[in-house]
Amino acid sequence: MKAARSTMLAAGLSNNKAKYSRLAASDDGYIDLQFQRSPPKIPYNAIALAIFLFLIGSLLIIFGTLLLTGTIEVEHPDRTIPLIIIGVLVFLPGFYHLRIACYAAKGCRGYSYDDIPDFGD
Repeated sequence: MKAARSTMLAAGLSNNKAKYSRLAASDDGYIDLQFQRSPPKIPYNAIALAIFLFLIGSLLIIFGTLLLTGTIEVEHPDRTIPLIIIGVLVFLPGFYHLRIACYAAKGCRGYSYDDIPDFGD
């Protein structure tokens, strides 16, 4: 096994799948590849969470306003205000991150998937 590996190394072959490029003749310490951006990683889990928060917040706001206006009968109408407040608190982050994801998908200038937290996944 060692003999095969040493012949591979002597021949310049490697098991490594890294892509290398030839350096320029005038080496000033910089190469063009280090200034190229890698393609953005799309945070699918964070976008799914944003959609979930957006929908739940929307439903809580709708039900809260229907309860507050009396369209849906409720025994204690003073308990509908917290439902609207929780709905707004859930809706806002979902809307914000969903808006960033939509603009990043369209390729709008100033918006990137890097602006959406990926929660360490």
